[in-house]
Amino acid sequence: MNDFRQEPDLPATFGVVDLFAGPGGLGEGFASLVEDGHAPFRIGISVEKEASAHRTLTLRAFLREYQARHDTLPDQFIDFHAGQIPEPDWSAVDAEAWRMAIDEARGLELGTEAAAAAIDGAIAKLRRDFDDTILIGGPPCQAYSLVGRARSRGKRGYVPEKDERHYLFREYIRVLDRLRPAAFVMENVKGMLSSTVESRLVFEMLMEDLSSLGTGHGHLYELRAIEVEDGKASLREAAQPSDFIVRAEEFGVPQRRHRVIIVGIRSDLARRADGASIAVSGMARSVSDAIGTMPALRSGISRGQDDASAWRREVVEAAKLLAGMHWGKGDDSLRDAFSSVAKRLKDGSPTPRTASYLPEGYGASNDELPRWLERPELRAIAQHETRGHMASDLGRYLFAAVFGTIRGYSPKAADFPLALSPDHRNWHSGVFNDRFRVQLADEASTTVTSHISKDGHYFIHPDPIQCRSLTVREAARLQTFPDDYLFLGNRTQQYVQVGNAVPPLLARQIAALVRASMTKAGTHSS
Repeated sequence: MNDFRQEPDLPATFGVVDLFAGPGGLGEGFASLVEDGHAPFRIGISVEKEASAHRTLTLRAFLREYQARHDTLPDQFIDFHAGQIPEPDWSAVDAEAWRMAIDEARGLELGTEAAAAAIDGAIAKLRRDFDDTILIGGPPCQAYSLVGRARSRGKRGYVPEKDERHYLFREYIRVLDRLRPAAFVMENVKGMLSSTVESRLVFEMLMEDLSSLGTGHGHLYELRAIEVEDGKASLREAAQPSDFIVRAEEFGVPQRRHRVIIVGIRSDLARRADGASIAVSGMARSVSDAIGTMPALRSGISRGQDDASAWRREVVEAAKLLAGMHWGKGDDSLRDAFSSVAKRLKDGSPTPRTASYLPEGYGASNDELPRWLERPELRAIAQHETRGHMASDLGRYLFAAVFGTIRGYSPKAADFPLALSPDHRNWHSGVFNDRFRVQLADEASTTVTSHISKDGHYFIHPDPIQCRSLTVREAARLQTFPDDYLFLGNRTQQYVQVGNAVPPLLARQIAALVRASMTKAGTHSS
């Protein structure tokens, strides 16, 4: 292992191994960090088995390399991003940048011999090319998550002990033991804290495996939790498993995303981490902060006629129905709001299902969140297209959006009028209490998950006039992916990639904290 014996006036550069990389959110945060003109983290290899996510990962690696060489995005990408041309042959745009991208982003299944051989080869190269290394990533979360476990229990013949996803974290441990990096970052869902296999807590097994590294010569890594206090993040010893939960909204992410994040500092460097901290983007950010300037759209109608007139007719009729109801308690606010929606839609111009024009003032804000999301080189907004919803659901979307605007919270099943009750026997049982959930404009969103790829019911846009679920780009913005981050594959695959990712803005601040912990300087700003 390297102990940073580079020239004293040269900052250390760390080669990064990114496992279970998805579309690259965690890696993007590390790679985007620049301190005093120096990028301390360079991705050496990223591994993802899902084909569409791997394509996204590879394109991002190419753009990162191209920008490092030319200090700009390629014109071909800007045209492709704007939908003006089909995807180019990137090797013809810059052959060397593309070669490096396909060498970096590997479409491999971890746990296989092929993946192990590729990673071991990359480790040898990283040790030659960099001062030291960092390992990042998180095993697939489906087996750990509460929803994933509930679904798995419904599968005939499902045996938790034989679910290989429970044990994929051990491949992470294998690479950790082989690489012996200066630090590692492991991310996963909160559900892993309570997940059990063979009557044992998965988290307990994980901590034992991490602690066993270096046995005989003292522990190889000191395990730390990320703590936020008084606008600063630091690494602390955890008193209990829940201390490892990181709340993304405390880092200026417009989303209440809570995840388990374990940081390990190699024992020979651990004293450097004592007292290290960074200033975090602690300002509370809302859904409106992230997507409020996006072009307004209407949803589609998934069954039957789908055009602007048919859609408007369905929503206006639903608004009139709701406006005519007696809400009681002398509260006219809901009735007035539904009447207003009906009038505005009836008198307004037709709204499209897709729009790519840049909002006014795009790229010129001094606000930290827009500065992170908006990229002035772009000529268009990409992947901002709505999907279709059943006509019967439009009234429910409208009700949820108006209710959320007026009451300040998303309605439960019992709040919906009987006229909007879906034909589902469990609707009033409490099982589907949050079946339709609106994201409130003035608050951080709920956790964006891969479930957004299904029907959008949990991710209703706060604007009643639009009466729809979030687009891929809006979900990506809530996840703090910059607008030049394209997700390849079909729309369902794009939603899954966005929902499974680590927010890059959060990841960049974790990277800054890791960097601060690797130096003797103490306190750093993000």
